Amino acid sequence: MRPHMQKIPENEKDWFEALANLARYLRGPDGCPWDRQHTAAEFAADAAEEAAELIEAFEGGNNADIEEEWGDVFFVLLAAAAAAEAEGRFTLRGAIAKAHDKMIRRHEHVFGDTKASSPDDAVNRWNQIKARERNGEAPSGQ
Repeated sequence: MRPHMQKIPENEKDWFEALANLARYLRGPDGCPWDRQHTAAEFAADAAEEAAELIEAFEGGNNADIEEEWGDVFFVLLAAAAAAEAEGRFTLRGAIAKAHDKMIRRHEHVFGDTKASSPDDAVNRWNQIKARERNGEAPSGQ
């Protein structure tokens, strides 16, 4: 069954899956020639343009515009992932798992033994962890 003909999802998980499947479908043989020939790097450049439109929408303050532009950014990122999968660069599942692990690791002040006393302290702790990781040091607790 074509992704656009499936029943309307009822929750975020199902919507996410439907949108990811749509991005993959558009790259397939019955999909769109433009999407099919677009590379992951080209979709990434499109994401930057869409992100600029999202910023403009936030600055404009119209919530309907913000929601639409956020959806555009999200979809083009899924399209980049679909292209990356086809190119053998990474999988969407792997990228999501790495993002999840990184957010937990970098929020040591939330999930670890130390707590941030202020937003500035939280940013400082984040940057310290990031610097340690870039220097090849193992994350805390490993």
